[in-house]
Amino acid sequence: MDDSSVLKVRGYRVGMILGEGSYAKVKSAFSERLKCSVAVKIINRRKVPPDFLLKFLPREMEILAVLNHCCVVKTYEIFETAVGKIYIVMELGAQGDLLEYIKSRGPMPEDVARKLFHQLATAVKYCHDLDIVHRDLKCENILLDKEFNIKLSDFGFARRLGQDSNGKMVLSKTFCGSAAYASPEVLQGIPYEPKLYDVWSLGVILYIMVSGTMPYDDSNIKKMLRVQKQHHIDFPRYRRLSSDCKDIILNMLQPDISQRLTIDGILNHRWLQTLSKAKRTECTQLNKKDVNPTNQVSVFKQDTANPNKATSTLPTIREIQTISAETNLQEVLKQEQGKIPTDTIILTEDRPALISDNVPV
Repeated sequence: MDDSSVLKVRGYRVGMILGEGSYAKVKSAFSERLKCSVAVKIINRRKVPPDFLLKFLPREMEILAVLNHCCVVKTYEIFETAVGKIYIVMELGAQGDLLEYIKSRGPMPEDVARKLFHQLATAVKYCHDLDIVHRDLKCENILLDKEFNIKLSDFGFARRLGQDSNGKMVLSKTFCGSAAYASPEVLQGIPYEPKLYDVWSLGVILYIMVSGTMPYDDSNIKKMLRVQKQHHIDFPRYRRLSSDCKDIILNMLQPDISQRLTIDGILNHRWLQTLSKAKRTECTQLNKKDVNPTNQVSVFKQDTANPNKATSTLPTIREIQTISAETNLQEVLKQEQGKIPTDTIILTEDRPALISDNVPV
């Protein structure tokens, strides 16, 4: 049975392909049950690299099954067939992703950026409060719904934080994400605090939102790392950004992790506090009206005797237009350290992002 037939049995009318990689693709579909368009991520286990199959894929599915926040892409259903295909049915980002938005419309006025960034920060705080870290925050992974609200997506590198025998947080040794959004400690291959890595990436994202360009030139990673360590950021003069806007960015892009803002520090910063109280509580109010209030995603494992039958189981820029997101972290670490940590992986793996029907792939 092909993908369309499998999905049709479950009540989905399949549309166009939204994105495709070497072992996964994303298709649009219409859900008869939900009466709305959805995105279906289809993963072929037989083509997935061992690292992703054993480590990242189980983490992603487990995390998607518990997340329930108005600014996080909703997962409606996960099921798998006996032939090794996993189907993840998710909310569709009707207005595309943040990168395409900025490329087509240019940098945002501060008031617009403030509202959207606050939504993004609340989504990240929600994850951090659950001890879940994203580790691949970038404009391409931030979708916009039909009303241009933020929807954080793609938890392929996400994980739950662990603690050692002394109750201290275990540092991450998997150096993942995209080079342009990577913090100095990640680029150097130093075991890192993943929540603070997420904060650094948020700083890059906000800079892009208000300036339309990247804060660092990622064409030369060694040079970019030196500039990062100098804590030097050039803000476009023509943008006339407020001092508070510059300050929050500088404090997120702080190379000294002991001085870098936490997610709570971000939300309590003056720049976001100028957002009206109504706007600051908007997401909380939306979350109370969530269509999946029990935080329970339908997760199914396929009956091996019948490949098409599912049975229920417990859910166990440079210029921004020319951004280079395919930098290989292994090569970066070779240049910086002369060796590759055993748990290092390529910065940007070949996974299609969830994107809108009307955004070219």
